[in-house]
Parts: sequence; C-alpha cells; structure tokens
Amino acid sequence: MKKAVAMKYKAYEDAAPKVIAKGEGHIAQKIIQKAQEYDISIFQNPELTNMLMDVEVNDNIPPELYKAVVEVFVWLHQVQDKAKLSQ
Repeated sequence: MKKAVAMKYKAYEDAAPKVIAKGEGHIAQKIIQKAQEYDISIFQNPELTNMLMDVEVNDNIPPELYKAVVEVFVWLHQVQDKAKLSQ
C-alpha cells in the first residue's frame, strides 16, 4: 500500500523538521497530489517513510532520524537550485 509523509522545516524558527501530514492509500495519494499541485519535489524512500509514519502529525522528528531527513532536505535544495539555474 502506498504511503506518504509530508514534512516542513523553517530554519531559525523550528527546532527540527516536523511531520505535517501522513497517510496510507487514498490519503497518501492526496498528499502526493497536493505536493504536485504546488510543484513540491517528492523524495521517495520507503524505509524512511515507514519510520516517519510512527511520528505523530505536528510532532518534530526524533533525533535518530535527523541524519536521514537532512539528506532529504539537502536533496530538495539541490533540486531547487537546478530548477533556478534552468529558468
């Protein structure tokens, strides 16, 4: 079954990235659809998604997931930088 987790992080405002939405099946598809509507890049990692599914919505991610989530945000910034260069 398809799963999706959405996170947010504002540097200098948030102590850690926060899970803002999560779900399986139809809800996962809605999360993905909303990301696509707003042109938000989607990072696929089933193992990390499964771990993040254990985090409650509106909770910060636990410290043991910091490294994995930082890699996602680094990837996202690289994708955004490439997109800016191609404009």
